Amino acid sequence: MIPSTLIAGPCSAETREQVLKTAEGLSALPLDYYRAGIWKPRTRPGEFEGVGNEAIPWLQEVKSQFGLKICTEVAKAEHVEAVLKAGFDMIWIGARSTANPFTVQEIADALQGVNIPVMVKNPTNPDLKLWIGAIERVEKAGIKEISAIHRGFSVYEKTLYRNNPNWQIPIDLKQELPTIPLICDPSHIGGRDYLLLEIAQRAFDLRYDGLMIETHCSPKDAWTDAKQQITPAELSTLLNSIKVRGRQEIEEQEMIELRSQLTSKDEEIIQILRERMDVSGLIGSYKKQHNIAILQNSQWEESLRKNLERAKNADLSPQFSNDLFRLIHQESIRIQAEILSEKKNE
Repeated sequence: MIPSTLIAGPCSAETREQVLKTAEGLSALPLDYYRAGIWKPRTRPGEFEGVGNEAIPWLQEVKSQFGLKICTEVAKAEHVEAVLKAGFDMIWIGARSTANPFTVQEIADALQGVNIPVMVKNPTNPDLKLWIGAIERVEKAGIKEISAIHRGFSVYEKTLYRNNPNWQIPIDLKQELPTIPLICDPSHIGGRDYLLLEIAQRAFDLRYDGLMIETHCSPKDAWTDAKQQITPAELSTLLNSIKVRGRQEIEEQEMIELRSQLTSKDEEIIQILRERMDVSGLIGSYKKQHNIAILQNSQWEESLRKNLERAKNADLSPQFSNDLFRLIHQESIRIQAEILSEKKNE
C-alpha cells in the first residue's frame, strides 16, 4: 500500500553519483519528495557533517532529470536562504533544532513571506509542548503547509529501537492539531532496516498521513546511518507489504505489543532488584567490617514512610506498596545476615 505522502532518499548526499543513482531507483515509485541531508548536525565533532552547499546542484539535477520534488533539512537561516535560492520544494526542521526554540525562531524568521511546505520533526526529548511550539513558530511566520514528522525520542536506557516511538505523543499531537498532517519516520525510530516494516505498519494502523524512509543505492556503503537505510527495491517491497487492517486485527496486534512491553518492564524490574540487592550486600559487608547490627529500626521505618509516600504520589496501591517494600526489606536483611554469618564461620 502506498501512503498518501511518501518521502524517500539517502540520509546524506555523499556524491553526485550516489544521489543520482538513488534517485533513478526511486523514480519508478510514486514519490512525493526526494530527500537528502546536505548539512548534518552530528553528536560529536569530527564526524561527517554533510557535503554542504556542494550537494545543492546534485539535488537540482535530480529535479531536472527525474522530475522529483526535492527537500532537505535546515538548521540555520543561511541554510534556508541557500535552498530557497536553489528552488527546493520543501524543507524540514530536524529533531535537534526543534528542541531549541532559538534555532526554530531563526529558521521561522528566515521563512517570513515565503511560500514553501515545512515539516517539523519531534524534538529529541519527549516533550509535546516543545513540538507544538516549534510548529506554532513556523505557522506564525506565515507558512501555510506544515506537517509533523514523528521520528521517535531519545531515552537513556537501551530499547529495541534507536529512538523510542512513544506512540502516545504523536497521537496527542494529532488531537491538539488535527489539521496538521502526521508523517512517520521509521528509519530514525528503528535504527535497523529489519524494523522498518513493523513501524510503518503501526503508523498506518494509527492513520498516519505518510512515511519518510531513508533509501540509498548501496546502504552498506553509506557514510551515515548505514544500518537503517534500504535500497529503492527494498522500499518498493516494504510498501507492498503494508496491509490495510481491520479494527480487530489492529487490536490483536496492539495486545501482542502490550504484552511485549510487559515482558520488557518485568526484565527491567528484575535487573533493578538485582542491583538493589547488590547494594544491600555492600551494606552488609560494611556492617560486618564495623561490627554494626543488621536491623536499624528507626532508619528502616523512615525509609518505608518515604517510599510509601512516593508510591502514593505515583498512584500505586498503598497495600501493594507496603507489601512490596516489606518483602524487599526482608530479602535485604537476609542477604546481610548471610554476610555477617560468614564471620562466625571463618
